[in-house]
Amino acid sequence: MSTIKAILNDPRFHDYIPILKGVRNGLVYGVKVRFPHALIMAILFGRGNWQTRLKAIFRATNKHATNLAGFVAIYKILLLLQRKLNGGKQRTHDTFFAGLLGGYFVFGERNAINEQIVLYVCSRVVASFLPRAGSPRGIATTGDATVKPIPPDSGYFSIFAAAMTYLYRDSER
Repeated sequence: MSTIKAILNDPRFHDYIPILKGVRNGLVYGVKVRFPHALIMAILFGRGNWQTRLKAIFRATNKHATNLAGFVAIYKILLLLQRKLNGGKQRTHDTFFAGLLGGYFVFGERNAINEQIVLYVCSRVVASFLPRAGSPRGIATTGDATVKPIPPDSGYFSIFAAAMTYLYRDSER
C-alpha cells in the first residue's frame, strides 16, 4: 500500500495517472450503462435460451466498456503528447483533435454499440445548440439563488418528435 501511495505522490507520474483513472472510469461507466440496458433488452426482446442471451449481454457490455476505455486512453494520451510537444501548454484545439482521432479509431467500426454511442454524442451536440427558454416570468435570478439549467424551448422538441415519427413510419417502406 505504501508503494502505491509513493507512486501516486511522485510528481513524475502526475501526467500518467489521469490516463489510468480515465480508462478505469470508462470501463466502469460502460458496464454501468450497458449491462442494465442489455439485460432489459434481452428480457423483453431476446431470442434463444438464457445462455445465449447472457452471452449477448456480456458481449455488449464488454464492447461498450472497452470502447469507452479505449477512447479515453487515446484521447488522454494524445492530449499529453500535444501538450509535451507544445512546451507544456495546452492549445485551444488540442481537445478537438484528440477527440477526433480517438473517435475515429474507436468508434469508426460500424456496429450497434458504436452507433448508439455516436447517436448519443450527436444528440448532446445538437441539444447544446438549441436556444434556451427564457425565465418563466422574466425574473432574473440573483447571486444567492440556486442556479438551475434552463431547458431548451419546447417548440424544438416538437419538431424533432415530428421528424422521428416521419422517419419511423417511412422506415417501413
